[in-house]
Amino acid sequence: MVVLVVLLQALFPHMAWESHTAKCRVQYPQRPLHMYNQPGDFIIGSIASHGSFLFSSATFTEEPLSALPEELVVVPKGYQHILALAFAVKEINENPHILPNLTLGFHIHDSYINAIKTYHATMLLLSTLEKFLPNYICDTQNNVTAVIGGLDSQISLHVATILDIYKIPQRDWDATIFNGAITFKIHSNDLPGFHQYIEGRNPFNAEGDDFIWDFWQHAFGCVFPHHILDDVMGDICTGMENLEKLPASLFEMTVQGLSYSIYNAVQAVAHALHAMFLRGLSYPGMVDGRREKLQKQQFWQLHHFLRGVSFNNSAGDTVSFNQNWEVISSLDVINWVISSNQSFHRVKIGRMNPETSPDLALTLHEDAITWHGWFNQVQPLSVCTENCHAGSRKKVKEGEPFCCYDCIPCPEGKISNQEDMNDCNTCSDEEYPNKNQNLCIPKDISFLSYGEPLGISLACFALYFSMITALMLGTFVKHHNTALVKANNRDLTYTLLISLLLCFLCVFLFIGQRNMVTCLLRQTAFGIIFSVAVSCVLAKTITVVLAFMATKPGSRMRMWVGKRLTNSIVASCSLVQAGVCAAWLGSSPPFPDADVHSVTKEVVLECNEGSVSMFYCVLGYMGFLALASFTVAFFARKLPDSFNEAKFITFSMLVFCSVWLSFLPTYLSTKGKYMVAVEIFSILASGAGLLCCIFAPKCYIILLRPELNNREHLVRSKV
Repeated sequence: MVVLVVLLQALFPHMAWESHTAKCRVQYPQRPLHMYNQPGDFIIGSIASHGSFLFSSATFTEEPLSALPEELVVVPKGYQHILALAFAVKEINENPHILPNLTLGFHIHDSYINAIKTYHATMLLLSTLEKFLPNYICDTQNNVTAVIGGLDSQISLHVATILDIYKIPQRDWDATIFNGAITFKIHSNDLPGFHQYIEGRNPFNAEGDDFIWDFWQHAFGCVFPHHILDDVMGDICTGMENLEKLPASLFEMTVQGLSYSIYNAVQAVAHALHAMFLRGLSYPGMVDGRREKLQKQQFWQLHHFLRGVSFNNSAGDTVSFNQNWEVISSLDVINWVISSNQSFHRVKIGRMNPETSPDLALTLHEDAITWHGWFNQVQPLSVCTENCHAGSRKKVKEGEPFCCYDCIPCPEGKISNQEDMNDCNTCSDEEYPNKNQNLCIPKDISFLSYGEPLGISLACFALYFSMITALMLGTFVKHHNTALVKANNRDLTYTLLISLLLCFLCVFLFIGQRNMVTCLLRQTAFGIIFSVAVSCVLAKTITVVLAFMATKPGSRMRMWVGKRLTNSIVASCSLVQAGVCAAWLGSSPPFPDADVHSVTKEVVLECNEGSVSMFYCVLGYMGFLALASFTVAFFARKLPDSFNEAKFITFSMLVFCSVWLSFLPTYLSTKGKYMVAVEIFSILASGAGLLCCIFAPKCYIILLRPELNNREHLVRSKV
């Protein structure tokens, strides 16, 4: 363990007691066994736990000699803490943006993990250089300004006991290290340049470092010749031994948690000093590049600047304090993996972050843990509840600790694919949850194709009705001079049959994978063609009424009966629908689209209608024409005319209107490719109704009862 004491040394002018230059003389009581000093304008002081003594019982009647005790036990891993401080000072001194034209130095003493030695080391840092007199101004003096609290609670308490007397600010690091397979470790990160800083270090190039000699001997199991008191037992240290070959249990080349804390502590003090320098609060000034005489500092003012410190260190981590003067930091959860040769490495398996919400404070990656052989290989369960399995989420119980929660199933459409999730996730638009709601499954691509039973069935019906219509058209063309064909307005009959043929064929625009052309054509072509067909039916109905009225003596309706009227009705009614379709295509035309929401397990490839209101305008106009035809035909169904088609038209329009009235609720209640199938069925059913009701009776007479296809019979009978 290391306790880092942050000191600032202000150099004062030599003070004379008399008019002569005599200086006070005080004998130094006892030089510490281990010191590491580096001069500077400001001094960072440190009390390290480099080693400890094993004492045997003894009684002294006089002051003992400053000889080595019975045995010094060195902890090699603690030497990295000393190097971290030295490296931080070196980095700050090389940075022109922090404390420009000023340098940091350091004095490091060892506490030997002993209360008496800790008090002694602390007093040395507070005292006149090489004079054990705290606050006694004689020659150059050390002035303590701030202390960063000990990493070890006992050492920190011993240091605080002394520092409190002199109102020295004390702080950077409250952490507990647990032994075992899994530990919490102060968060650390790789420091650029630290490995290179220590890889070439040896006792012969580390001037002023008293710690390195004992570290070297204990780490490499050798002795230096000038330290030998008796016969040599063991290898002689050359100083050229390689630090990188030491096992990690003795020394590590990468900075670890406690050393990282020391590094950040020195950086924090340097930044606080820099802020104090910029504000000019009791800080030595600089005039024309020359340093003014240093004045006695009120270093308790450093508290204010330490609280406001916030910076990114060289590793990229942010260092700052919260409102309680605690360093905002987190703990890494480390899994220690020991190899058969006693080497080890640390595996980061999680994080403890106190700054987040309680239910997210601790995160663990169970799969990354390597358990000890006698462990049960299972992560311990919460005290309050078992783990929430995938497919469910945690719900915190009110008024109870965050580890107490209920497990509730994920809502429909969401999944959780890990245990103890705080919330369920939504699958992407192209995926859907499985039955257990713990996995997202890719959706199937869906459209009404020729390769499925429904698609091929509808295509066959469309082809069948197209052939029937073509045969009827051929029959009427072949018998165009017969009385029945003439009596039913040949041109209008041909137009109606051709439009019905095209209606059946436009079904093929709805089947198969959509593209831009089919999306643009299918609704508009269907709307215009069906409008022509219904317009023909309306023209037939009006012709029947006018023909009956024209047979009355003196009637003026005879002038309206003829091709001009029927052509005008068909053309005008069809042009209105064509105008509506043109406006639709010009404003918001249909386009290929993919519906990922209507059907849970499918991505439906469809034609987006663009403007739904325009689509319903097309259907509404067709309905208006059909209703008008039905109304006129219904009132003309009993006219005493042997050429009257009104009763057949009435029934055909009844079928037509019934089909399309049932289409709307059915269409709106279906999803995906079945919406297209409903529209195709309505086209086929309504077209077949017109075909059967209007033309089937006539074909029966033409083909099977030709003796009835004459003018005399038509005058006598009603067809």
